[in-house]
Amino acid sequence: MSDPQGRPRAVRMAAGARRAQVLEIAQDLFAREGFHHVSMDDIADAAEVSKPVLYRHFPSKLDLYLAVVDHRGEALVARIDAALAGVPAGGGPPTGRDVVRAIVRAYVEFVEQAGESFSLLFESDVTRDSDVRLRVEHASAEAARAICRGLQGVAGLPDAEARLAGAALVGMAQVAATTRYRTRDVAVDAAVELVTDLSWRGVAGLVRDRAAPGAGSEEDAGAR
Repeated sequence: MSDPQGRPRAVRMAAGARRAQVLEIAQDLFAREGFHHVSMDDIADAAEVSKPVLYRHFPSKLDLYLAVVDHRGEALVARIDAALAGVPAGGGPPTGRDVVRAIVRAYVEFVEQAGESFSLLFESDVTRDSDVRLRVEHASAEAARAICRGLQGVAGLPDAEARLAGAALVGMAQVAATTRYRTRDVAVDAAVELVTDLSWRGVAGLVRDRAAPGAGSEEDAGAR
């Protein structure tokens, strides 16, 4: 049996299950085609639901897109939180290097698991509106704040400099993770260690340069 628009009638689902199904389908379409090349008709067809049912869950295409972005962002933040909760593995207070490694691993593993849907957070084609941009960049901002806290404790950077350095490290982790995923030239663990070493050598240099003479040797040695 078909609906009035000629689509096969979808199997009835509970509201929460239907919403989750639509989010998953929309995520794949938006990641593959981009926001501007996907219509609500496309999503309704792929989900085998009528447009009234689709609009019942999401009032507009932008609302649906932002729900997908939020869903992906929550997954990244959850992975970052889990990674940070696990450092350091041997017990004791985390070092700056532990924090950097945890963030890098969270990004690399998130991209590996997410596939092309990572583009909704890192390469969105809907960022002209400031509210949309903030939603898209929320997860990366959370990661930058986590690194910022680590840098303030280890390198003694002022707030503004720690925030900027944290954003730079997140950018490095993000680009490295997406490049590794698309090229497949470097294994996950090897990529994590490479980017951690590259990042932490720069941070250790800050520690050494800002420390009093003779201080900072332990952190500097840890970078080698």
